[in-house]
Amino acid sequence: MATHLRGVELTPAAAQKNPYHDELITNAKALVAPGKGILAADESTGTIGKRFEQIGVENTEVNRRDYRELLFTTPESWELHISGVILYEETLYQKARDGTPFVDILKRRGVIPGIKVDQGTVALPTTNGETRTQGLTNLAARCKKYYQAGARFAKWRAVYTISDSTPSDLAIRDNAHGLALYATICQENGLVPIVEPEVLADGTHSIERALEVTEKVQAAVATALGHYNVIWEGMLLKPNMVLPGVSSDQRATPQQIARATVTCLQRTLPAAVPGVVFLSGGQSEEEATITLDAINKLQSRKPWALTFSYGRALQASALKAWKGEPKQLALAQKEFMKRAKANSEAALGQYAGRAAGTAASESLHVANYRY
Repeated sequence: MATHLRGVELTPAAAQKNPYHDELITNAKALVAPGKGILAADESTGTIGKRFEQIGVENTEVNRRDYRELLFTTPESWELHISGVILYEETLYQKARDGTPFVDILKRRGVIPGIKVDQGTVALPTTNGETRTQGLTNLAARCKKYYQAGARFAKWRAVYTISDSTPSDLAIRDNAHGLALYATICQENGLVPIVEPEVLADGTHSIERALEVTEKVQAAVATALGHYNVIWEGMLLKPNMVLPGVSSDQRATPQQIARATVTCLQRTLPAAVPGVVFLSGGQSEEEATITLDAINKLQSRKPWALTFSYGRALQASALKAWKGEPKQLALAQKEFMKRAKANSEAALGQYAGRAAGTAASESLHVANYRY
């Protein structure tokens, strides 16, 4: 998509070569349409097994299918609040009990299927327990396959910890490089990349320290994305909100978190990016909604859509209601719909607290969270 300056046509290098250019931009905008966000249903087999264990459900392929079908076939109009669903590879190819592929169920609701493409973290040599994300080796071939299967966006997560010695410059550079290369490979194969640099909330750090680190991480990621000629308009950022450490004596209000989070984005993220889809970072369902609402109520310069890409913060109450019991299906779907609607309102800065409840207020933090 060319622009002009004093009669000179300026076309980004990536746009000149990428046949998916317009499709990427269209899909990226659709994923952050007003009042809509993303359901992260990409839990690995091991991670969903831990969730099932908490409610006494065996971790089998059938139970995993039944649970995802519960979410995707919610009879109310959840597609009014959810624009896309991130799937695990198993789920991308699964079918409902009646034989309908999950991808087709989502498409019929006007929901865009996505896929988690990273393959988890491994130790980063010479660092103090820091990690890098793996999965680049065969990524292009997998992206082609996922596009053919109906996926139109992807997600890749890098993880950073805050301590006296971390994150190191090496970890910041290495993971920024990985995120940028992933993003370019995705765009070359028709998938909108969701770039997820997550600074964990583990630790005793203050919100000021969290802002300092998150800003440094996101600035490095933005620089690397620029170096790799990413199409800014055809990607989304999935960052952490700027929170004090969960073991810190400091407590921050939603308004303080909102101010720090937006300040970080203003300092690091190009305005050309259409949207930011925040992760919940272990906040309770209700906390994640309230904080997102505060971010959107904040009176400040915000050129991007600011919405959600929640997993636990959309599913915790639904899982507890379901417990693997068919007779609990309707109740679980009602809980899922409640959270979807609440976060839709928060994405518009219009949440009034109507979805609060005991289960929704329980902390979802998991130390050193991996999936």
